[in-house]
Amino acid sequence: MKDHIQSLLDALNGVLLGKEGQIKLALACLLARGHLLIEDLPGMGKTLLSHALAKVLGLTYNRIQFTSDVLPSDIIGASVFNRDSGDFRFIEGPLFAQVVLADEINRATPKSQSALLEAMEEGQVTADGLTRALPDPFFVIATQNPVTQTGTFPLPESQLDRFLMRIELGYPEPDAERELLRGGDRRRALDGLAPQLDADGLQVLQNSVDDIRVSDPLIEYVQRLVAHSRHGAEFAFGLSPRGALALLHAARAWALLHDRSHVVPEDVQAVLPSVVEHRLREAADYAGHGGGALAQKLLSGVDVVG
Repeated sequence: MKDHIQSLLDALNGVLLGKEGQIKLALACLLARGHLLIEDLPGMGKTLLSHALAKVLGLTYNRIQFTSDVLPSDIIGASVFNRDSGDFRFIEGPLFAQVVLADEINRATPKSQSALLEAMEEGQVTADGLTRALPDPFFVIATQNPVTQTGTFPLPESQLDRFLMRIELGYPEPDAERELLRGGDRRRALDGLAPQLDADGLQVLQNSVDDIRVSDPLIEYVQRLVAHSRHGAEFAFGLSPRGALALLHAARAWALLHDRSHVVPEDVQAVLPSVVEHRLREAADYAGHGGGALAQKLLSGVDVVG
C-alpha cells in the first residue's frame, strides 16, 4: 500500500511542479471520499491537477465549464425524444464520470450551482422523476476564482460545506518556476502520464482510511478544537458536527498517506486549515472570508493535551 501511494505522489509531482503539499491534500481528500474546492487565480494549474489525478488513478474524467448561462440539464443530462422508438431516452450529462472538474463554479448562477448538491452528497442525480446512480468512485473538483473578480456568484455556506477541503495552489517557488519555464507546456508531461492504480485499487485505499485507528485523547483534542470555534468571540459561528467529522476523516486519510495505522495530533493539524477555513467566518466580518486567520487561531489557541 505504501508503494502504491508513493508511486501516485511521484507521478503527480512530476506533472505539477513544486506543489507537494497541495497534491497530498488533494489525494487525501479523494481517499477520504470527499470533494475538493480549489480557489485561486486562473493559470495556476487547477485543471492540470484534476486531470493528472484522473490519469494516474485510471479514472474517467469530464470537465464542465461553468458560465452564467449553464443550465442544470447541461450538467446532469436530459431526456431526448427518439422518433424511431417513439419514447424518450436519457442522455447522460458530463456529471457521469468518476472525476469531474467543475471549472469556475462561481461564474454560474446559484440554480446551476445547486445541481451539484445531490450528486456530491448522495452520489446520484434525479431527472424526470427517476434517480440515477453516479459512477463509483465519484470525485468532484470544483475551482473558483477569487470573489473579488467580476462576474462571480459566491457559493453559499450550504454548498461550501459539501466540500471536504478547500485549497489554494498559489504561485510556484522560484526553482519550480524555473524548471517549469525550461520544460515548456506541462500538458506534454500529462500526456505521458501512465495510470498507477485503477478504480478497484483506489477503493481499497479508501476502505483502508476507515481502518485507521483514532484514540480517545485524539477525539478529545478534536472536540476542543470544535468547541473553541463555537465559543470563541472572534468566530461568527462554529464548526458543525459534519465539520468535526470531516476534520477527523481527513486526518485519517493524511495518516494513511504517511503510512501510519493511527491518527496523531500532527495529522489533524496538517489538514485542519484546508478542512475548516471555508467553514468559518469572523464575527467582525460575517460576510467576509477570514477563515484562514481563524484556522491559525484554532491551532495556536487549543492545546493538544487537555
